[in-house]
Amino acid sequence: MFGKNAQPPIKSLIAQGSRIEGNLKFNEGLRVDGEIFGDIRANPEQPSILVISEAAVVQGEVHADHVIINGSVRGPVHARELLELQPKARIEGDVCYKALEMHQGAIISGMLRPLLVGDEKPLLKLAANNL
Repeated sequence: MFGKNAQPPIKSLIAQGSRIEGNLKFNEGLRVDGEIFGDIRANPEQPSILVISEAAVVQGEVHADHVIINGSVRGPVHARELLELQPKARIEGDVCYKALEMHQGAIISGMLRPLLVGDEKPLLKLAANNL
């Protein structure tokens, strides 16, 4: 779905030191460096990207097309296209994805559930250092 030029821009930021209590809906792109205690949902009618940085803490459900996590999420994660788990990603909850890229060090405490369309197999890419 996303080529290098097709990704939506990140137009919103929840800065480190900020805390949101309640559900959050966004369009296009969102970066979270702070804390969110509630669900995060992208508009399903347009492409979306969500970045949860190393400093971020999310307690609630996460829904977006492209999800990049390097922080902490307590709750289910739904990536309609691609889920990227960076080395410091910590997820406590079930994970649904169409394609998954997981770096060494990322931790998931929950079930992995690929989103299958027809007979296609899920795309799984393990990111490792080539020595």
